Amino acid sequence: MMEKQRLFSNRLDFLLKNLRRERVAKLSLINREKKRQKLVAKYKSKRLSLQSIINDMSKSEEERYEARLALQLLPRNSSPTRLRNRCEITGRPRGTYKLFGLGRGKLREIAFKGEIPGLTKASW
Repeated sequence: MMEKQRLFSNRLDFLLKNLRRERVAKLSLINREKKRQKLVAKYKSKRLSLQSIINDMSKSEEERYEARLALQLLPRNSSPTRLRNRCEITGRPRGTYKLFGLGRGKLREIAFKGEIPGLTKASW
């Protein structure tokens, strides 16, 4: 699976350099999402350690309560549930395929050109 993703990411880098951007999402929304990704990466270890304390039933009730309070003090955007998958080309937030990192429209467009190896139109 990882080899497939690496192959697609290499191909995606090439496509991103050569495609013209059309109907792009607002740049502020794309930058906001990038900022969230940085925050999630920054607080990941702290968040995991606090969650492990909260879920550990052998800890005292006070320790678990303090861990809950500490978790609430972290920035909201450091939570991974606030991340949104966006198309790498257009920044479109909906209809994004995780494997390719592309929105459905751009994926269809690139697939019809035959630029994604192994992806063919279904026929039955």
